[in-house]
Amino acid sequence: MSHQDLLYRYLFEEYEVRGELVQLDSTYRHVVEAQSYPVQVQHLLGELLVATSLLTATLKFEGSITVQLQGDGPVRLAVINGDHNQQLRGVARHEGELPTDGKLQSLIGNGQLVITITPEQGERYQGIIALEADTLAGCLEQYFAQSEQLATKLWIRTGHLDGAPRAAGILLQELPAQSEDHSADFEHLTQLTATIKDEELFGLEAEEILYRLYHQDKVRVFDPQAVAFRCTCSRERCEGALLQIEKEEVLDMLQEQGKIEMHCDYCGAHYPFDAIDVETLFSGAPGNDANQLH
Repeated sequence: MSHQDLLYRYLFEEYEVRGELVQLDSTYRHVVEAQSYPVQVQHLLGELLVATSLLTATLKFEGSITVQLQGDGPVRLAVINGDHNQQLRGVARHEGELPTDGKLQSLIGNGQLVITITPEQGERYQGIIALEADTLAGCLEQYFAQSEQLATKLWIRTGHLDGAPRAAGILLQELPAQSEDHSADFEHLTQLTATIKDEELFGLEAEEILYRLYHQDKVRVFDPQAVAFRCTCSRERCEGALLQIEKEEVLDMLQEQGKIEMHCDYCGAHYPFDAIDVETLFSGAPGNDANQLH
């Protein structure tokens, strides 16, 4: 199959139900290869990537989104940042021995899932979800049932294909403002979707997956949207961070370490600054005299 990361939206013409399907290859690899994450953390970040992509398409906004798991367990933090253009990045913090039972609460402990949407226009929105289900998908299904009052079902899978990490997922959701009960239709489509196998979700083209699942139903598939890893770090941002520190403190760090190394946890990029870099940086900053840097 193609290794381009894509998100597909689709509608059932005979049912009041919509769907989404996302397959992630390079985006997932970029995130998990930025640091030496244990396999449990890799899977968790993959699930969060899939969930964030599906949420971004479902909630329909223009701006940025943050989907964050936080708690007192072995994984203290796992977060994905994204936007309406399906540009994603992520990072996790963990310590100690990690459980192998695959349960979300075992990894996060007493914690919560926080979804923060910052639209380009309008007010910032934040939803906080208790970790009452064993899986991320289950927690999100509860979120939609409570906040949106829409029947929603998610299938989120992580694994490997040909030795490479893969993440993918499907979302089904009843359409809002229905005039009658369509729960039987939704249950019918849920049962069909639940037959999907990991190797199919990772290895087949989206159109073939949808045909295999719903070949007896009329499905209208829209043009896909590309999903990509994008980190916003840059040398210029690092320079700005250094300029927020008193120059004497920066010089002390240089004297102790020989050079200043700034590292991006999201993408693994390194930004080194030696004495010449620091002198050049502060000489161009307002209110700083290069002659004061010795």
